[in-house]
Amino acid sequence: MKRKRIISYFKSYFDDFYSAQTRKVQDKINWTIELIEFAEVIPEKYFKHLTGTDGLYEMRVQHGSNIFRIFCFFDRGNIIVIGHGFQKKTDKTPKKELERAEKIKQAYYEENASYLL
Repeated sequence: MKRKRIISYFKSYFDDFYSAQTRKVQDKINWTIELIEFAEVIPEKYFKHLTGTDGLYEMRVQHGSNIFRIFCFFDRGNIIVIGHGFQKKTDKTPKKELERAEKIKQAYYEENASYLL
């Protein structure tokens, strides 16, 4: 099977979140990441653009009644950069999580701006 997208991680934001999860949740996250890497078309159930943001997406993971969101964004075509994740406990994504995701994306682009020159 041919990879459609490349997954990249920025600093330790994702690793800090991932390592705090149970093995079963980690397995579900891994499954979702593979789906995003290899699927021709990713179902919105697993990967969705966040309305009202400038290029932020959320990877959507559910394990039992627990819901997790992992923020990410695109860099140069088919590269998806994963930022941080959190466990979702309300219907609406908390504003502080969105603000953190925007700051991480901004920091990534600032640190990687040299390829734009």
